[in-house]
Amino acid sequence: MTSRLPVFPLGTVLFPGLVLPLHIFEERYRDLVKHLLSRPDGDPREFGVLAIQQGWETLPTAPAPAPPETQPPRLGPVPTTPLPPPPAAQAEPGDVALHEVGCTAELRQVTELPDGRYDIVTVGRRRFRVVSVDKTSEPYLMAEVEWLPEPEGQEELADLLAPRVLAVFRQYLTLIRADERELTEQLPEDPTVLSHLVAATAALTLEDRQRLLATPDTAGRLRAELRLLSREAALLRQVRAVPVPLRDLAVPGSPN
Repeated sequence: MTSRLPVFPLGTVLFPGLVLPLHIFEERYRDLVKHLLSRPDGDPREFGVLAIQQGWETLPTAPAPAPPETQPPRLGPVPTTPLPPPPAAQAEPGDVALHEVGCTAELRQVTELPDGRYDIVTVGRRRFRVVSVDKTSEPYLMAEVEWLPEPEGQEELADLLAPRVLAVFRQYLTLIRADERELTEQLPEDPTVLSHLVAATAALTLEDRQRLLATPDTAGRLRAELRLLSREAALLRQVRAVPVPLRDLAVPGSPN
């Protein structure tokens, strides 16, 4: 069984539980926000986020999703006070290739600006796979999607892998954070939540993140993340071995 879902192409990968702020200024996506706000209370106010696979190289990328809202202290509930305007997110429903697996973004906070633009805060909710795309019925893309629930049967393996990933992730954080006080934050022990947090916050390419999002189950994601974190940690150790200050090697990083 499929569902019909508005789709927003972006230069980032969204994961369930991750906070994603967006600045909406194009007319068609203002219409999308208005449509979502007009839904009756209790109806899901969500749209699909799909990462751009090819095309629109000049498309502004959205900010990388914030950590899951369930993890304190930085991972607390979505703030109720107005946020500073996030970078603008623009998308075109034209000739652009999109990845077929995405994640829904649920509206949590909407601030309408005097000129009709919106600053919104969304939270990733459900993974889906695109079955077909409708480019004509609405100003924005609509898609028929099938939901990708977490499959059963791998819970025991995921429970065994989670402590290993958590340990490697903590080691990885010591290599990328100069302030040791940042390392005292609580990290999730739930295997699925941990797999989404690692995928969204480690310095991975968009392709790596997309593969993790498309991985069917938590155990598979955790196995892949052990390999990716080990790779990234090895690269970071090599950089630190270079006898010049890290700031001299700094280059602009990708938001993905």
